This record gives sequence, structure tokens and C-alpha cells, in this order.
Amino acid sequence: MKTIAILGSTGSIGTQTLDVVRANGDIHVAALSAGKNIALLEQQIREFHPRLACVWNEEDAKTLRTKVADLPVKILSGMDGLNEVAVCEEASILVTAIVGMIGIVPTIAAIRAGKDIALANKETLVTAGHLIMPLARRCGIRILPVDSEHSAIFQCLNGERQNKIDKILLTASGGPFRGRSYEELKRVRVEDALKHPNWSMGQKITIDSASMVNKGLEVMEARWLFDVSLDQIQVVVQPQSIIHSMVQFEDGAVIAQLGTPDMKLPIQYALYYPERRFLAGERLDFAKICSITFENPDADTFLGLQYAFEAARIGGSMPTVFNAANERAVSLFLHRQITFTDIYEIIRDCMDHHAVLLNPDVAQILATEQSVYERIASQHCG
Repeated sequence: MKTIAILGSTGSIGTQTLDVVRANGDIHVAALSAGKNIALLEQQIREFHPRLACVWNEEDAKTLRTKVADLPVKILSGMDGLNEVAVCEEASILVTAIVGMIGIVPTIAAIRAGKDIALANKETLVTAGHLIMPLARRCGIRILPVDSEHSAIFQCLNGERQNKIDKILLTASGGPFRGRSYEELKRVRVEDALKHPNWSMGQKITIDSASMVNKGLEVMEARWLFDVSLDQIQVVVQPQSIIHSMVQFEDGAVIAQLGTPDMKLPIQYALYYPERRFLAGERLDFAKICSITFENPDADTFLGLQYAFEAARIGGSMPTVFNAANERAVSLFLHRQITFTDIYEIIRDCMDHHAVLLNPDVAQILATEQSVYERIASQHCG
């Protein structure tokens, strides 16, 4: 019996992780955490019987304690609660499905406690990869990628670790606005941006996919996960989302991972690695696939990708600025307070006004995040 803990159990990745648990029947869930969705968290507690559960707000924690008073579960709150979930003694794997830089501190705590990390919280590596990866090596734990593209790369590297990577080919669908001009992007609505052509994801990541900021974040994440330079990462638009990513080796051979767009596959692969298990769902039918096409990304229109490469090359605290500015800008867009292209303008402004810290520690990373939020709030207080 495998035992796991989940940060972010009520979000898209968290609920699909529990689908995998449900389907397999041999994983015990020792701890769960959620943000504000206490109704769904209560259902999860009653079904999976964790020993610990955490919500962010203490008032919500009090409400949840009342709701589950008939169950032997300890209800926690805040960062202390997240850390307790992360280091839960019974769990051998922590699934980091929480959104945002709030995941950094509990992920570090879990690594120090010897937990393998099934990583879906990309902000952890984007902003603190220079801290996380050396710590993981020192502690002898595995970082198992849950992101579809990074899982694909991870799978392509099976049995190839001794061979030199020439290039990582990171695929992108192009999102719902592929082919549109910058002028056209100025007029898109929230509803348009949330209509991803292939994937079913949470709101924030869906907007990030539409802006191609998400692909920029994945570039930053890939450099740390696979120990490659930025020049060894090429983004390729593959609109059908059949090829999830590829690795080119120094002899010119390219290995690709293909499949239907289903996040449960990388989740299950991370939880059971190196074992593959049956996963119910649609299979690729190559007799019905008319074509698999490729394009270069339009980085001059989708500025999120361009700015991400710039932030990554500068390094230090600049990836934190990029990430934090985008996170707050997406929230403003979802609340209809700014336009879609204002997301890019906010990122650009924050990057232009930041004095880079070359090797930030966790406190400096979080302080940088806060300073970015304060700058944006001062300009978009309405």
C-alpha cells in the first residue's frame, strides 16, 4: 500500500489525483489540503479518511471541524498546517497540486522530511529551482513531474540518462488564440480565453495557456528538472496535443511521448513510477489521425513566451517577478478589471522596474513576490 499527501486536493490536479487513487484502490491518502472549498474537502475527507486536512483560513477550519466532528481527522490551517500536511509521517509521496508560490515552503519541508515530490506546482521550480534541485539531490529524494510536458520528457529519458541531451522539444497546443494578431488579442473576453481547444484545466492555467505564459513557465521548470541550458529548449507548437514533448539526443535521434490529452496519465505515472498501470480512457487511433502538424510559436504576438525566456536568462529573482506579475494580472483579467493584453503590459512593467537579486533565498523570493503585488495594486487599485 502506497501512502500519499496532497496539497491542493480540490483543484483540477488534486481531484484527478483522487480519481487515480479511486481507480487503483491501493493508495492510502494520509493528508489533504485545500484553499477555500470546504464543501468539497469535506466530501474528500469522508471518502478517503485522511488523518490530517488543512484549509488556508482559520475561520474555514473552524467550520470544517464542526462538519467533520464525527470523524478522526485533525483540521489545520495556514502555512503551519500546509507544512504539517507536507511532512505527514505516513506519506512517502507529496503531490504538490497547489497553485502559486505558496507551495515553495511546504515543498522544501517535505524534501527535508525525505518525501518524494510529485510536482504539479510549477512555481516552486520557476522561482526557487536553484534551491529546490540541489536540496533534493542532497536529501536523496525524487522530483517526479506531473505536468504533461515534463512527464513526457521524463518518460523519453527512461533508459537514456547516460546519453547526452542535445535538445528538449517542448510542445505547446498554441491555445485558443493561435494564429491571431496582437490587435485581435486586445479584444478577447474571459470566456474566450477559458475555451482551451484540447485540455480541461483550472482557470488560471487555462488563461496562462492562452497567453503562452504557461509555456514560458514550463521552459523555466524544464531547465531545472532536466539540467539543461535555455539554449537546449525549443518550444514547438503541436496543435493536436498528441505529442506531449520530445527529446533529441546528440546523435540526432528524437524520442517522443504520445497520448490523448488526459492529465491522469502523468499523475498516475508519477505516483507509481517506474511501474505502468492500466488507465481507463480513450486511446490514440492512428488510423483516424489525419495529421500531426508543427509550427514555430509566435513569440512576437504571445509576449508571455518572449518575456519568460528573458526572465530566465537574467535569472536570480527575475523569474519570481515574471511569475508573480502574471499571477496577479491573470486574477485581474478573470475579474474583468484589465484586458487580455494588459497581462503582458503588467509583466513588462514589473520586470522593467525590478532590481535583480542574484541568488535569492526563500525569504527574498517571497519578499520579491510581495513587492510585485504591491506595485500592481498601486496601479490597479480599482
